[in-house]
Amino acid sequence: MHILLATDADWIVDEVTAALGGPDTTFTVCRDGRAVAGVVNDRVPDLAIVDLQVGSMGGMAITMALRLDESGGTAPHVPVLMLLDRSADLFLAQRSGADGWLVKPLDPLRLRRAMMAITQGGTYHEGVEAPVASAGVDQDDVASEVDTATEEEPATAG
Repeated sequence: MHILLATDADWIVDEVTAALGGPDTTFTVCRDGRAVAGVVNDRVPDLAIVDLQVGSMGGMAITMALRLDESGGTAPHVPVLMLLDRSADLFLAQRSGADGWLVKPLDPLRLRRAMMAITQGGTYHEGVEAPVASAGVDQDDVASEVDTATEEEPATAG
């Protein structure tokens, strides 16, 4: 397994390599977001982990550039896991085309789960709640309950 890690924060490098490192795992750390496309052209990673905040080019721009190169036929598909600063940033990961995202602070269990899901062709999304309709609730039943609960009753004043 080869992982490209795009971040300029030493603590992220330390946490990701400690959580995902092993005898069969190699890392390329890219501290300049603008260099990611060139690094991918030199050696296609099995997974790219991109920090939302990279000084020269953030995670959203990095991911969008990778997706643009892929759609233009100049680069292969690279699975991307984006590291978000807060759950309010998840719309950025959704818009960028990332295969998954984690909200900091990081922990080894979540990092491993996300890596496994994404490298096996799946996705990993934190902070997205399922819509009510998908929970098995029949919207017609809800509407009829609301109708009976709001019936008019005559009331006398006085």
